[in-house]
Amino acid sequence: MVLRTAVLVPILLASTLGPVAAADTGCGERGLRVPGAERSVLTCLPDLTTAGTVPSGHTDPGDWAGLVAPTSVNPSGVPGIQIDGYFPDTSSTNPTHGWNHDAQFVIRLPERWNGGLVVSGPPGVREQYANDRIIGDHVLARGYAFAATDKGNTGPTVYKDGRRPGDAIREWHFRMAQLTIAAKQVAAQRYGRAPRYTYAAGLSAGGYLVRKQLERYPRLYTGGVDWNALTFAPKGPSLLTTLPPALRAYPRFKAGRPGAHEEMLAAGYLAGSEPLWDYHYKNQWDFLQRIMREELDPSYDGDAQAGTPFCPEGTGAGCDTDYRLQSRPRAVRKAVDRVSLTGRIGRPLISIQGTLDVMTPISKNGDVYDAMVRKAGRGPLHRYYRVPGGTHTDGLAAAFPALVRPMQPDFLKAFDRLTAWTQRGLQPPQ
Repeated sequence: MVLRTAVLVPILLASTLGPVAAADTGCGERGLRVPGAERSVLTCLPDLTTAGTVPSGHTDPGDWAGLVAPTSVNPSGVPGIQIDGYFPDTSSTNPTHGWNHDAQFVIRLPERWNGGLVVSGPPGVREQYANDRIIGDHVLARGYAFAATDKGNTGPTVYKDGRRPGDAIREWHFRMAQLTIAAKQVAAQRYGRAPRYTYAAGLSAGGYLVRKQLERYPRLYTGGVDWNALTFAPKGPSLLTTLPPALRAYPRFKAGRPGAHEEMLAAGYLAGSEPLWDYHYKNQWDFLQRIMREELDPSYDGDAQAGTPFCPEGTGAGCDTDYRLQSRPRAVRKAVDRVSLTGRIGRPLISIQGTLDVMTPISKNGDVYDAMVRKAGRGPLHRYYRVPGGTHTDGLAAAFPALVRPMQPDFLKAFDRLTAWTQRGLQPPQ
């Protein structure tokens, strides 16, 4: 991580004026450069969608594993230019391309361009290709240029990046804005004019990025779409307030103990979502609680890093199952404040949230952020749609076909509503 200040806009602007790396190309674009990049590699491809980039090795299917419904049908046949590279950074959690360098990005420039740009960051702790199947293919087929960042740190040790609690998460926002500025200039070089419309789009942690970009850097964007976005609020909710109750109550629920089901419901996990609980307990709740808590409250477990996996309820100090944010020192709440949302969006935003989401429960995330936006007086800029049967990632539709409704069609509908709203003035329904 290279950031040492909260005053990011001047740094972002300055980063576009520093030394740049010339892109190597065999398709007549030798002068194409990514402002501020330390490294960039340009390739002309017959198809920028995953139908072409998977066989050519210009994406990583592991990045989107578990995010795509088995019934998903993606477009193909979009020729153009792909640029892979990275911005200067001091951390090395991203091993893609053998670079072992963070702040990696991908920019895709279709031959037939509609004048727009879509920028995204990955869900969870994934890398820059995570949105290729769920977002990139579809917007490229509509004629948009597409850019994606790894958020500046990846993998199970993101909390090691930065000096202060919250630094790693704050870098996510910087990297998204940095790439947006650079991608606009790359598009201007390629097409002879800057994008007329620029949209932020993302799932989960990527959706949280969308919200914060429209709050903090609204002048960079025309609008945004967030999908099952994380919510960090100063006094809660956040993952640190919704995950520990689930880690405590679920084992008792599974054992059939009285009161455990009611505790799960009180923590925000909707009735009807019970079949999804076991998968999330085993694969996501504990892991994400520990790394997010280590990022925002490293003193909780002393010298240990990211606690003890699946420590039993009642273990006590240092056990993330027993974690209670409200009892932690004021410094911890200040760290949460550093990464919290405000609801003060400055551009149109459409949010979609699945009712069966058991990673970011709807009553503690989508409902809360919608209320935050309205309380901030920005309600006219927001549309919030609850998707019955939607869960956190569409990949679970394969395991629970009778329960889970894939949300990608809802995301694409929301994206089309956003473009109609911002380009033609067609107000989406409330």
